[in-house]
Amino acid sequence: MRNGILLHSGARAVALASLLIFLTAAATTRAVAQAPSATPAATPAATPEETLSVTETPDRRLPALTFPKPDQKAQDVLTRAVEAMGGPAYAAVTTVVSRGNFTPYADGIATVPIQFTDYLVFPDHERTEFKGSALRSVETYAGERGWLYDGMKLTIRDATPEQMRNFRIVMRTSIDNILRGWWVMQRAALTYVGRREAGLGRRNEVVRLTYPDGFSVEFEFGARDGLPSKVIYRKPNAEGEEVEEEDRYAQFLNIGGVVAPFVIDHFRAGTQTSRVNYQTVEFNRPVPDALFARPADGKTFKY
Repeated sequence: MRNGILLHSGARAVALASLLIFLTAAATTRAVAQAPSATPAATPAATPEETLSVTETPDRRLPALTFPKPDQKAQDVLTRAVEAMGGPAYAAVTTVVSRGNFTPYADGIATVPIQFTDYLVFPDHERTEFKGSALRSVETYAGERGWLYDGMKLTIRDATPEQMRNFRIVMRTSIDNILRGWWVMQRAALTYVGRREAGLGRRNEVVRLTYPDGFSVEFEFGARDGLPSKVIYRKPNAEGEEVEEEDRYAQFLNIGGVVAPFVIDHFRAGTQTSRVNYQTVEFNRPVPDALFARPADGKTFKY
């Protein structure tokens, strides 16, 4: 769930260093250079004067970049969340291969589950294969391009502009995006919202990302355990009306030191529309580049 304007290697490393939200181990795994500490923000959002500059260095030829300083309280929430997700083990993840069931909901009621296999290569490659009684398809995104295979019609086509926009929204609203710091390359502002009720005797710490184009998304993390709880944002529905979208995370399991949610429920305008239930999750498994290449012919394509 990643998009192509989030840059690779060196640029990504500088972004992470400027945020200072990773643990020391993250700097070791990515060879990130030390950056100046951010001053605690006195106001919710960073002003143009409150910026952190990254300039060209002899050993890392990078253009001069300027990023907003993150809100100190929000930064503390993210630091704790990275620790809760596995710290060094979480920071070292570069690929994820998962299998499970995707269940669409109709009017808040679960329908027939669809099996899926998902290949994710950070920061901007994802391929999802669906297999069901009435559905066989592959949906693939690689940077700024995407393609879809319809196994019932044996056709392959490029992703539409609308599908690419949805892919970018998925990227902006992903837990990996905020915890790994990729949002800084899009010059989003990070602010602390406060605490929010999350059930009987439970509260969540809430932080917000606001992008230059006005899109904003709130991330909720458990005040007790630091784990991701909810993601809330707004997007247009089929009628063009902006409605609230919400992802809820549950059933966290520790896999080789990395903590991951095995259930993700999605809600639109307060009604559940889908559930992702993972059965297996593998980290840092080799994923060949060929998986993301667009096949020439849908009739001979196999998966």
